[in-house]
Amino acid sequence: MNARDLDASASVTERITAAITQAIVERRLMPGTKLVEQQLADIFDCSRTLVRQALNQLSRDRLVKLEPARGAFVAQPSVEEARQVFEVRKMLEAAMLTHLCQRITPAQIKQLRAHLKQERDAIGRTDVPGRTRLLADFHVVLARMQGNEVLAQLLTDLLSRSSLIALMYQSSHSAAESQSEHEAIVDALESRDKRAALKLLEAHLGNVEANLRLDPRVQDLKSVLQP
Repeated sequence: MNARDLDASASVTERITAAITQAIVERRLMPGTKLVEQQLADIFDCSRTLVRQALNQLSRDRLVKLEPARGAFVAQPSVEEARQVFEVRKMLEAAMLTHLCQRITPAQIKQLRAHLKQERDAIGRTDVPGRTRLLADFHVVLARMQGNEVLAQLLTDLLSRSSLIALMYQSSHSAAESQSEHEAIVDALESRDKRAALKLLEAHLGNVEANLRLDPRVQDLKSVLQP
């Protein structure tokens, strides 16, 4: 295989990986969904070898679980993993906001305001996949403003896993509430008020986590099965 063929194969693998990740982030692919290699090969018009490469990458990213003799499935995070993901997000994003408060520029505030408008518009037209993606991307936009692509990628990975966790454990969390909290964080950043920004971030992530039902519930068989 020559260099051009290798580049083409890598491009297809990246496209499959990106499409599956996006479907998870936009809450279109549920945890536990079986990912059939041949079906994916047909969808992306490629070989099963390239599909397998994409699934292996997603497995490394903890978004897909590969089970011997059974195949690939969208991952189903445990309660403990869910708690750990949010704990890491809190630490990482607090450090990120502390750094950003010291050096955010008017141009960056303008960029954040434009993103907030996109969030509001998506919520206003009840665009569920769009608003879900934009609400997650808000945190990645903040990370990219650090000029640190490794940090942005780490946060992107954590947000993808957070989306899976939300699919499994989220109760009636309001997208409009999250959007309002994003607005308040940007206001604090514009004022360079580090204390307020950190307090708002902690409350925001706390609210998201609080809307996850992480306490295992024992099902009452009668209430589940009785007509």
